Amino acid sequence: MEVIENVFGEIDGKMVKSYTVMNGAGMEFTCIEYGCIITKIIVPDKDGVKENVVLGFDTIEEYKDHSQYFGAVIGRTSGRIKNAAFTLDGKAYTLAKNEGGNSLHGGVDGFHNLVWDSSYESNSNGVHITFTHKSQDGEEGFPGELEMQVIYTINDANELIISYRGISDKKTIVNVTNHSYFNLSGNLKRTVLSHELMVKSDQFLELDSTFIPTGKAISVENTVFDFRKGKQVGDGLDSNDPQIDLVGGGYDHPFLLTTNNQNEICLRDPESGRMLQVETDEPCVVVYSGNSLEIDFQIRGVPSQKHLGICLETQAPPNMINTLDFPSAILEANEVYSTRTKYTFALIGEK
Repeated sequence: MEVIENVFGEIDGKMVKSYTVMNGAGMEFTCIEYGCIITKIIVPDKDGVKENVVLGFDTIEEYKDHSQYFGAVIGRTSGRIKNAAFTLDGKAYTLAKNEGGNSLHGGVDGFHNLVWDSSYESNSNGVHITFTHKSQDGEEGFPGELEMQVIYTINDANELIISYRGISDKKTIVNVTNHSYFNLSGNLKRTVLSHELMVKSDQFLELDSTFIPTGKAISVENTVFDFRKGKQVGDGLDSNDPQIDLVGGGYDHPFLLTTNNQNEICLRDPESGRMLQVETDEPCVVVYSGNSLEIDFQIRGVPSQKHLGICLETQAPPNMINTLDFPSAILEANEVYSTRTKYTFALIGEK
């Protein structure tokens, strides 16, 4: 496979490198050191036309001004932490507030807003792009010096495998994900409302008025949250379901997965013929249907609009540290945080 290393731009006096990988099956993948952002994933449609299937920009400035977390690694914790505070072993911690009184996606200078160190290597299993960052004790309010590693592996099976690994010198909380917005139509020709989504999940988590899980798990049976047999993303938007209305007319909810590493999530676009299968060892996926995408900027020449992309954020449920009904995302000192998610791009009907 071919790997092209380039300079993407500069931020705060730091050069930001990009890596572009082209495999032998028609897939092209690009990521950058800033936020470990995935800027492009180009795959063929049913007619062999190669187009980009993720939202992203071509300049650092656009990511700073309009990112919406496009393609970024989120941490130390993904999702919202209620009141930007938690207690660990009787000690209270206050986090950076960046969404009202809550902490969102790791805070102001979370993992998405940092320039990571990087390197790459190629072997028989594919190309492996490794990003590393040492998060200092107290960074964004989190305890412990956390050494974090993110590896993107691209192979000839049109698979993207994201591996996360972290170790802290103090007891802390960690819950990392990737925030790519997918749109399988290719080059953003349509919204994702006609995409078909399947999620192997019997329960979703109810949200409060600030979009934070209440701790109550609700059965998807006979609700617009039932994606077990697959249905269009837009099917439930006019349902008047209070949880759909709450988040701006769509989904922004954690779904508890009933299985792992068994094609538990599948996104399909029948018109282009493209399909994305997601397998993970995480207990949950947050499905976000782009309800709050701003409309005052363009994405590579395409006006941004609501529902232009869908996020499939594999992770532990957000705010678990403050929710007694769920296990927390606590990482003990000197223990290893390790998780993995695989994204496979294929055509509908392919084995």
